[in-house]
Amino acid sequence: MAGIVVVESLTKRFGRVVAVDDLSFSLEAGTITGFLGPNGAGKTTTLRMLLGLARPTHGRALVFGKPYARLRRPPLLVGAVLEATGFHPGRSGRDHLRMLGRSIGIPDARADEVLRLVELDGAAKRLVKGYSLGMRQRLGLASALLGDPELLVLDEPTNGLDPEGVRWLRDFLRATAQGGKTVLISSHGLAEVAQTVNRVLIINHGRLVVESTLEELTSSPDGSVCTRSTQPQRLLHALRAERLEVTEASDGALAVQGATPERIGAIACAAGIPLSELVGQASSLEGAFLRLTSEVAS
Repeated sequence: MAGIVVVESLTKRFGRVVAVDDLSFSLEAGTITGFLGPNGAGKTTTLRMLLGLARPTHGRALVFGKPYARLRRPPLLVGAVLEATGFHPGRSGRDHLRMLGRSIGIPDARADEVLRLVELDGAAKRLVKGYSLGMRQRLGLASALLGDPELLVLDEPTNGLDPEGVRWLRDFLRATAQGGKTVLISSHGLAEVAQTVNRVLIINHGRLVVESTLEELTSSPDGSVCTRSTQPQRLLHALRAERLEVTEASDGALAVQGATPERIGAIACAAGIPLSELVGQASSLEGAFLRLTSEVAS
């Protein structure tokens, strides 16, 4: 297994509680990966082990081929925001970034560069205690960008952002990945994740449920198929006779679960029922997430 991030058989126990259970995955350059799971699934614990903030019980998490703690000048390779906190309220945004920059040998001028990148330059001289939650999120991102890292690790990065800010962040992360860098986002905002990422990792009860591209996950045959006929009741009975789940819409369309358009067409053909529409509907990320996590839970 090779990649910017390599997680192998990662396990973390707290007494009898297994927070992360034999987890393995990898991240490649130029990708944006959504790291998803229900509350308590083990996402934050995994990120903490990845960033050297917690020690694995078993397995390993490597960043650029090494444990995070063994990287030379880690902020030049990895930028992370796990919480939009830790800011001194009596410092301005610019001073906060300059202090961080000096601690890792980065010139003061870089503070102004990243403030412009996150569109916070207009508030550079304001004290952080007067920042809104959304502004603190941007300042946290600016902190992560100080070293111009190749990997960004972000936990709930849209929290506190208004719709315009969410769209800005989406465009920023896409541009970052297009430049060859790697982004890992942990989030509960599935609708926004679906518009941002190109890969998905889903965990539940500390175990990997799926590792996939977004396209593969949402184009699965578990999406519904919309079909119409001039003989809707005959078609409805024929489909239900095959034990398919069919829902009738008010406009006469039938939504069929668990079958491909080809199978539905074959059923209609065998029964001599004409079809006027037969369209497969890709499943949403939210639908796939709920299905996969509920399957594991059951």
